[in-house]
Amino acid sequence: MTSAVTTDTSARPGYGQLMRTPGALGFVLPGFAARLPFGMLTISILLLVQHTTGSYGSAGIVAAVTGISMALSAPLMGIFTDRLGQTAVLLPVVLAHSAAVTGLAALALLDAPVWALALAAVPTGASVPQVGPMVRARWAAKLEGSPLLSTAAAFESVTDEFTFVVGPVLATALCTGIHPAAGLVTEATLSLLGGLLFAAQRASQPKAHAPSVTGEKRAFALSFPGLRVLVFAFLGIGAVFGGMQVSLAAFSNEIGNPGANGLLYGVFAAGNMTAGIAMGAIAWKIGPRRRLILGYIGLTAAASVLWAANSMILLGALGLVVGLFIAPALITGYTMVEQLVPAGARTEAFTWLTGSIAFGQAIAVILAGRLTDTHGSSFGFLVPMGATALALAALLSLRAKLTPKAPSRIVNASAQETAPETGTVPEAASQVASQIVSQAAAKTQVTARSTASPTSRNRVNERGMGHRVPVTVD
Repeated sequence: MTSAVTTDTSARPGYGQLMRTPGALGFVLPGFAARLPFGMLTISILLLVQHTTGSYGSAGIVAAVTGISMALSAPLMGIFTDRLGQTAVLLPVVLAHSAAVTGLAALALLDAPVWALALAAVPTGASVPQVGPMVRARWAAKLEGSPLLSTAAAFESVTDEFTFVVGPVLATALCTGIHPAAGLVTEATLSLLGGLLFAAQRASQPKAHAPSVTGEKRAFALSFPGLRVLVFAFLGIGAVFGGMQVSLAAFSNEIGNPGANGLLYGVFAAGNMTAGIAMGAIAWKIGPRRRLILGYIGLTAAASVLWAANSMILLGALGLVVGLFIAPALITGYTMVEQLVPAGARTEAFTWLTGSIAFGQAIAVILAGRLTDTHGSSFGFLVPMGATALALAALLSLRAKLTPKAPSRIVNASAQETAPETGTVPEAASQVASQIVSQAAAKTQVTARSTASPTSRNRVNERGMGHRVPVTVD
């Protein structure tokens, strides 16, 4: 793994200090260029398919299939990335994605049926380059154990949200001002060029963790319970993104101003970005688990009133508030991965979270699309409300699993039968402890035979047979 940098913990972590990390700019700038197209994909599909079919429901199905395919393939891509390295995975993926997006756009323009578009959406979503998790894995490798890791997570969230500010606005402008397919064509082109540029930055990528030749089993990221709780939480965040995209587009059409869609979604994403900047600049005194829960409570409360907005100004203001509460939950969740998942599975862990957002977004797009087609945009906003409420309930009930388990320092001779689930006690320590126990037991028996009376010796042997004494291992 790339060696971690030594950070002056007395200094307040900040973005300037973060950017002075050796080699950081070499992957940050290409990483931004490579992930910008991701912010364009869903909205470009929605606008193109809605234009060719006249239905938000049909457009939502195609966009949802794309999101589900991405959600299912992202963890697999993360596993291969952890084992083979980022460049080896990214090069073929960006080529496949560009070809798949181009094919989907061509089918839509040829008025292909919805089932054919949905079929073409499978490789489109499955080949989405997981650049965001790869950048986060590079930060985690460089900053392991550093207080700057939380700042890096905030910076990455700001970067993500900036792409969601620029991406939808750019895609909307291209689709409404140039051609309905211009958004997807641009997305395919930028994915190819940005992905190749990022893949060329080999020096900063984490070391690949290939399977051991001795047959040692590798722990998968989802085997850690804390990550599974975060996956539930991120499903709700994804539903906010999906429900907002569909409902804002429908609302803009209802008021006779389709171009307002990009502006409204940009305001929503700007709130997220603003909160992300603040998250990285604040020296937090409360733990990450509490920050996650508090942020999610605020997100749920804000999402619960979107359906009541009846004007562009009010909807923009409420969208801004929703965005302000997404950042604390999103940033804190990504930060906790470093505590909950070992280094050899972190890229996979990040892709599970990214895939969870995509899956939640996909389901929300389907539901919101159906609701807006039938009842109007206000009903589409019920999807973010319901999804965040369910995710918050899961988060509160399972919050105990978000506490990292510290390595145990007390080992007994039965450690092999009672080893912790998380594997925090090293195998070597267990072996040393067993040897110490054996030696201690042998010395006790020798001393008993040489100094005790026959009666007391018999009593010691009867009690001491098989007795195991806890030993402190340093």
